[in-house]
Amino acid sequence: MTAEGPLPGPPVEVVLARHTVRRAVYVGPVLVVLFGLLRGWDGAIGATLGLAVVVVNFLLAGGILTVAAKISLAMYHAAALFGFFLRLALLVATMLVIVSLVAIDRPAFGITAVVAYMVLLAWEALAVARGREKELEWIQ
Repeated sequence: MTAEGPLPGPPVEVVLARHTVRRAVYVGPVLVVLFGLLRGWDGAIGATLGLAVVVVNFLLAGGILTVAAKISLAMYHAAALFGFFLRLALLVATMLVIVSLVAIDRPAFGITAVVAYMVLLAWEALAVARGREKELEWIQ
């Protein structure tokens, strides 16, 4: 928000989440093929599910922060801190439920989720730090 009113365009949190998810198109196939070669079809399916869980987690983060920012700055800060822990717990719970309901390759599922999360987060942080996110230029 500025003195003149809300900033133009979609909320920055949603833009960042979309960029991160868009990069999953590059990271995902690498992990799926890698685990497919190493562990067969079960590994490829497990890697695909692990990537899907991470993508949903990033989209959920963007949504939570967008809603919190509309309420107040204090709520935004609380959502950023507690939302991280909530999403982390939800991520773990979702993975445990999937593993208990579906017979998948657990190592491929877990390793893909961790690697994809860290790679996508680091990639987005570097892109923003280097100014490659042209959609975010109106923020400055």
